[in-house]
Amino acid sequence: MLTSPYSRPIRRLLVANRGEIAVRILHAARELPDPVETFALYTADDRSHCDLARPHHAIQILSASSYLDIPLLIDLAREHSIDSVHPGYGFLSESAEFAHRMWHEAGVTVIGPGWENLARTGDKLQAKKLAEQCGVPVLKAMSQPTADIEQARSFAREVGFPVMIKAVDGGGGRGIRLVREYHELDNSIERAISESPSRRVFVEKAAVDGFHHIEVQIIGDGAGQVRHLWERDCSVQRRFQKVVECAPALAQGRGLINQVINSALRMAREIRYRSLGTFEFLVSELRGEYYFLEVNPRLQVEHTITESISGIDLVQTQLLLAQGHLLDDLGLGSEVSAKEPPPTNSFSVQLRLCAEDPGNNFALSIGKVTGLIVPSGHGIRLDTNINISGSNALVVGPNFDNLLAKIIVSASTWEATVRKAQRVLADTRINGVKTNIKLLQGVVAHDDFMAGKTDTQWLGSKLPEVLQLGESVSKMIREQEGPGGPSQQSMVYSNMPSSSLLFRKGDAWSLTLEPLGENSSNHPEKHHLRLSKLLHNGFPTSLAAEIEYTTPSSKTPVPFRMQLNTTSTAASALVSSSHRRGDPKNSKHVILPLSGKLIEVLVEPGEVVAYNQVLAFVKQMKMELEVRSPRAGKVQWAYEMENGEEDVAEGMLLVELENEPKIDNGALEVRGKL
Repeated sequence: MLTSPYSRPIRRLLVANRGEIAVRILHAARELPDPVETFALYTADDRSHCDLARPHHAIQILSASSYLDIPLLIDLAREHSIDSVHPGYGFLSESAEFAHRMWHEAGVTVIGPGWENLARTGDKLQAKKLAEQCGVPVLKAMSQPTADIEQARSFAREVGFPVMIKAVDGGGGRGIRLVREYHELDNSIERAISESPSRRVFVEKAAVDGFHHIEVQIIGDGAGQVRHLWERDCSVQRRFQKVVECAPALAQGRGLINQVINSALRMAREIRYRSLGTFEFLVSELRGEYYFLEVNPRLQVEHTITESISGIDLVQTQLLLAQGHLLDDLGLGSEVSAKEPPPTNSFSVQLRLCAEDPGNNFALSIGKVTGLIVPSGHGIRLDTNINISGSNALVVGPNFDNLLAKIIVSASTWEATVRKAQRVLADTRINGVKTNIKLLQGVVAHDDFMAGKTDTQWLGSKLPEVLQLGESVSKMIREQEGPGGPSQQSMVYSNMPSSSLLFRKGDAWSLTLEPLGENSSNHPEKHHLRLSKLLHNGFPTSLAAEIEYTTPSSKTPVPFRMQLNTTSTAASALVSSSHRRGDPKNSKHVILPLSGKLIEVLVEPGEVVAYNQVLAFVKQMKMELEVRSPRAGKVQWAYEMENGEEDVAEGMLLVELENEPKIDNGALEVRGKL
């Protein structure tokens, strides 16, 4: 075996991620020919991936932000003698700083292309420069990122609308705005800047109408050999977040696709690319044009469908390349020409099942997943971290991505693949949270999807039609199914009590205890509980918290640790929250239409607001959403935030306006998601 530089055997592997991708990586590591000791990370309210993947060691970290804490991860690597880290996707997977510091400060290899390649490809503008250097077509864009709105505004006027506003370090749909008219520009720039970790954006001429989102899967060994594993079509997306992906591409002629693949190979060879990388393009068969978009220098969410058509385990390939194997050693050394067609009789679709409510502007659905059924059968794969056992059941909250499961279906023809996808979605059931399953049903039932006529603007332009089609399909399924439910099951979980209640630090309750019996006093005693720290929220099955408890006889709060577990005994107590909930029937109330993290409330009592004025910003999974006023009026009361971002629940009263005729009840403007 020849070796690549900076490679060595993996003995102790840390998976610095969570969710279904952590499960996928840990399973792949356990299947390696040489034993690997695995380490997983989890937070107190999110460890289902550890229970399903069974790592050798599970390390608790403080919060979601700890996954991005480079000094902390370096300390953990030193403490546990870890020699390799797999970052998965998201979090630090595209951070050149993370890869560089891990190697130089802890002697740890970060699985991936290495910090040199990350520096040239993880930054969108650097990647565009590489494409231009290799003679690959690119869209006109600013040469340098900026935080100056006037600079961005000037460039947009110069190239003409439509334009894209992009965070230079964004990803997964974050920090991206399509702007078709001038009046939308300033707000879009501001929102993109706020979603960029570096708070820098650039403006790019947009190619949207009639263009497909095509990406090429590249593998390189860092020693000069690179090859492709054909392409994927990821055009079915909403607000730049992918919903359904397929491989290979259908609507585009192979001649144009061959040019795209050759462009990806030229760029990868130029930098002696190492590990997995996805080179993304916008392609229009009608125009005969294609443009380089970006490089994702990491494992991709939709890697599953490439595995399905190629038969190659991409995660294990990543791990083996990191240990110094070359493509020749792995049987992948024979160069595949761009003109070589994809494997015959092999088509695959990935369906992203997410916790969101399409009927409420795709608002995040918070709660505990209490039941899941996914049908079995030839050509069906399920990647998920859903676990509903005990206190470690998966609870969807605002801190992490809302992806619940990836359902992958494969067949020998495109038509058979689509029919299989329709059957699988018809038989899939999930309880405890709202999901986008009706949207998925509408997509795969649509004639345009079967015909491959789904460009990047298709879902956005036909969303009402697709949702209505999904509702019709769902209704027909319920009528045909009867009481028996789906018959074949690859995963079945029983129902458990669930709640979508979002507790947070500062929540408080007054408990009124009234004595019973003839000789008892009729005077009720009022007790007060206030959450000072939430340790685990599995309510109503379990709840762990630190509280401040005040009794009628003492006005000084006493600290306690409270542990709630479901038993067969019920207590009789009247519990009411001190936080105000909105009344949907009250025209004065502006109610939060979604759960998430409240970033900022922009109005105060006494202020006059206009119809559709932005009242607050709520963040879900790093995306900022605007809550707008349903009518004009004067603010009588507004929620006062404490320091920093606050967890908030759907239905909470945000603002109370002076009494005026009712127009609507809470408007949510979504900018850039999903």
